Amino acid sequence: MVRWEDIHPNEQVTLMERLKGRYAPPFEQTPWAQAPNLSDARVAIVTTAALHRSDDRPFTGHEGDYRVIPGEIAYDDLAMTHSSTNFDRSAFQQDVNVCFPLEHLRTLAEAGEIGSVADWHYSFMGSTAPERMEPAAREVSKFLTGDNVDLVLLIPV
Repeated sequence: MVRWEDIHPNEQVTLMERLKGRYAPPFEQTPWAQAPNLSDARVAIVTTAALHRSDDRPFTGHEGDYRVIPGEIAYDDLAMTHSSTNFDRSAFQQDVNVCFPLEHLRTLAEAGEIGSVADWHYSFMGSTAPERMEPAAREVSKFLTGDNVDLVLLIPV
């Protein structure tokens, strides 16, 4: 992925103009939710790194759907099928925790820093229009609630 400072200043202005107002939230006000103490929190991961189980259906196009990743998955059983040509996979290849820090959550739970790790985690493919992901995101939010998750670690890629 290109760093902002490596983009020519003229291109930065063009990009800012194109993005102006594009991702403004459609809500007039945001509901407030009281966060639990971390030591009591059940934590799940939601990533846009297009990760999935090796035997699951790869991500294609920009469909806005998601994949379910079990909490007991071994990193060797994960695959990435992100389709963006701008996405640099080298960090994922060196350390999966960059975009899916499940190992770190397990360590935090064992140390009592967080209450527990969720049974299920979710992956979307980034570089997809948010409105295409909204129906799936609403579905995932119900699954998270059903798994008694009260804190989500969002990993945007």
